Amino acid sequence: MQQHWKIIVWLLLGVVVGTLFQIGLEGHGWLGARFDDHPSGVVVSSIETSLLPKGRESSETLRAGDVVTAVILNRGMGDKERAQQTTEASVLAAFLAEIGPGGIVTLTLENGQVRSSQVILDPASRRSTWLGPFRFVADIFMRLLKMLIVPLVLTSIITGVAGLGGEKDFGRLGRKTFGYYLFTSFSAAALGLILVNLIQPGIGAELGLGEAKFGERSENWIDILRRMVPDNVFSAFTENGNMLQIIFFALIFGFFITQVPEKPRAMLTDLFQSAFDVVMKIASWVMTLVPYGVFCLIVKVVGETGFDIFRPLGLYMFTVSLALVLHAGVVLVLILYFVGGVSPIRWIKAMSPALLTAFSTSSSAMTLPTTLNTLERRGKVSNKVTSFVAPLGATVNMDGTALYECIGVIFLAQYYASAHGFVLDLGAQVTVVVSALLASIGAAGIPSAGLVMMLTILSALKLPLEGAALLLAVDRPLDMCRTVVNVWSDTVGSAVISASEGEKPLTGEVEADSPGSG
Repeated sequence: MQQHWKIIVWLLLGVVVGTLFQIGLEGHGWLGARFDDHPSGVVVSSIETSLLPKGRESSETLRAGDVVTAVILNRGMGDKERAQQTTEASVLAAFLAEIGPGGIVTLTLENGQVRSSQVILDPASRRSTWLGPFRFVADIFMRLLKMLIVPLVLTSIITGVAGLGGEKDFGRLGRKTFGYYLFTSFSAAALGLILVNLIQPGIGAELGLGEAKFGERSENWIDILRRMVPDNVFSAFTENGNMLQIIFFALIFGFFITQVPEKPRAMLTDLFQSAFDVVMKIASWVMTLVPYGVFCLIVKVVGETGFDIFRPLGLYMFTVSLALVLHAGVVLVLILYFVGGVSPIRWIKAMSPALLTAFSTSSSAMTLPTTLNTLERRGKVSNKVTSFVAPLGATVNMDGTALYECIGVIFLAQYYASAHGFVLDLGAQVTVVVSALLASIGAAGIPSAGLVMMLTILSALKLPLEGAALLLAVDRPLDMCRTVVNVWSDTVGSAVISASEGEKPLTGEVEADSPGSG
């Protein structure tokens, strides 16, 4: 059986098994905190950050010492809303256990503050125990992918830039690559803006967010450019979140390899090319594990995720999904066919292992080993193009993320405009598009990075950050879909730029008078 069919079969099987766990095994709700009794309600005794899902630590709204007096589930969501006075810690625990994971609770504190948080699966529940083996295998698989990110990005970009031969080739390929990325990311954000204004999912939505105080803080976008330059490159190598710094160093290092005398140039080029070949061999081995890793990941995700929150956010999810489908299936397909001269059907089939891996991992960076392997072996794109275009795309080309951030922020702005008098004018919408474009470039290629960057855009609009916690409930399925679009755009870009260099994707042929044939 071909690899992509194996992945599809195991993915569907993972959905079935995860659903059976969701239906057949008890799963208690949990807020990632431990509570004790207090005269005014219950007090947060500790936050169990070590047991929280990755990325949840930064979004957790409770703190040790907070005194909670009341909790409301799905506030403002009609028949989904439920209230509970938290007079005892045992009462709150029973309430969370009853509602299960997936809902959004609004917590009223003793000092009058209101905070929102998502109910997640209690690690002590029976369902969590049964999911343990799948969670363990999924974690090992993700770690294998993460293990390859830094060496793969470093060696592929250095060999790709060094193989270009000089300033002329480097500049030509760089202009094409960044021009494509800028155009597609802007197109995605603009499409998201158009659809969210046509459908208006935020107008009249029952989100139950509290009274808004507009005008809190704003971010300085120059920080993204500053972060690109590492003050310690070896420190950057130790963290996958520093991909912009690693790419910047690799581009500089690869370019200046071409500027040194012949002997050290040949030695360094051979060294990094050999290292790249070894890493690609490891990536090919990891590829054989993808179907089983995908299975465990899907079981984990489906088994842990609740479904109650989806209905009130259904129109928002529909808007994001429609925009992703239109961008991937119309905009990028037209670019692939008319600019790259490549059959979209054949290209989708060739790229299916990378797209399915993107769907299961929700990470462009962790999909990169599969993307490079698929582009070279199935897409027949030269190493010169793939080693330059794909690693850059995994970090700076986030079409799905730009689109999602634009729709998400405008969705919340529409809600605040209809419920609390926020002024959503043309200037605010232009700010969202530009901010979404910049945020997608600065977002790390890791799960839910787009949601983290959305906080920055909300700050730029001076909107409350509370709404982002609500969108967290449905972020995982949307994250999986937008990552597919991100990776699909990377592969389309590789095909288009390969064709512009005189190559013929899917065949591996090179035209005699192409820019890179001399």
